[in-house]
Amino acid sequence: MNKVERLIAKLCPAGVESKSIGEICQINRGRVMSKDYLRNNAGEHPVYSSQTADDGVFGHIKTYDYDGEYLTWTTDGANAGSIFYRNGKFSITNVCGLLKVKNDGVNTKFLAYILATVSKKHVSTGMGNPKIMSNVMEKIKIPIPPLAIQQEIIKILNTFTRLEAELEAELEAELEARKKQYDYYREMLLTFNEEERDIKWVAISEICLPTNNIKWKETKNTYHYIDLTSVSRENHTITGTIEVNAANAPSRAQKVLEKNDVIFATTRPTLRRFALIGDDYANQIASTGYCVLRADTSKVLPKWIYHNIATLAFNDYVGKNQEGSAYPSISDAKVKAYKIPMPDISEQARLISILDKFESLVNNLSDGLPTELNARRKQYEYYREQLLTFKPLKKEYAN
Repeated sequence: MNKVERLIAKLCPAGVESKSIGEICQINRGRVMSKDYLRNNAGEHPVYSSQTADDGVFGHIKTYDYDGEYLTWTTDGANAGSIFYRNGKFSITNVCGLLKVKNDGVNTKFLAYILATVSKKHVSTGMGNPKIMSNVMEKIKIPIPPLAIQQEIIKILNTFTRLEAELEAELEAELEARKKQYDYYREMLLTFNEEERDIKWVAISEICLPTNNIKWKETKNTYHYIDLTSVSRENHTITGTIEVNAANAPSRAQKVLEKNDVIFATTRPTLRRFALIGDDYANQIASTGYCVLRADTSKVLPKWIYHNIATLAFNDYVGKNQEGSAYPSISDAKVKAYKIPMPDISEQARLISILDKFESLVNNLSDGLPTELNARRKQYEYYREQLLTFKPLKKEYAN
């Protein structure tokens, strides 16, 4: 029997009474604050909104509406029902609700933990806009064990939260170190002395074949469309497409792909969205926002082009040759004018094999990071549910 179980057996053997949020909290809503308002009143005190990134911070102003220990919750939108513990001077926008504990028998941090386990169940998704408004929040019932039990649970869950954050930081640091190691070896393997014997430098245009655009009037087929958001910047894979045909294809859906084409996004190009086309997307359609590099395999291996455009040297070249400030881009002609070293095919294959192993290692770690974190979070959620589940108080013992 652990300490929480011993406390429950001693302090509430008959069960735990449940109370509504309206019984134990004062409930308020935030106020409308525009980005212009934040700009004109910039200061040091946080303003929280409906988002969950950055702890929900929308901006900072020189005044504050609240000072003390509170909970906020997201009332509208995709994050509706998200619960945050706040302590200090702050303000909230109109898409946030506010809870101030008014019952001496309730610890605010405990309320944050237990309310986070149930609030999402009360979110309404009617009309496509998730909501959990004040009239719904006030009716949510939660068990309220004695303070000694609340405090012990807080200690345990605080430790879980800290360990989860430490694990996330550790795994992300390992991933970043592996990426830097891969970048170093890629640059080293793909750096050749321009005067080195038998190594030619040629423009990409000299080793690529022509590509073609689709003629929508001549086809009734449906295709997967790769737009500028379809390619992952992290691991250079295609993560999602939409289906298009002659009736609904956007005007930019033009470029016909073949297996082993290399595509490089020429709009906002230093974001480095590029990929090698595999079997899944052969004969599909890409946006005109991509430069399609189709290797002449009598001269070059497709992956040799792929690895060379992954280099920092190519990224520097793109940065110097892109045009436009608000929405920078680089022309296909400029991309294809970039010169790469051309060892013989056997040497290309040898270096590609090494680079593929490094890239696979990094990508496996990239895939493993969210998997590992998700497993730990599920473990944390399981223990949290166990800690925050209580036997209901028997009617004969209730007030």
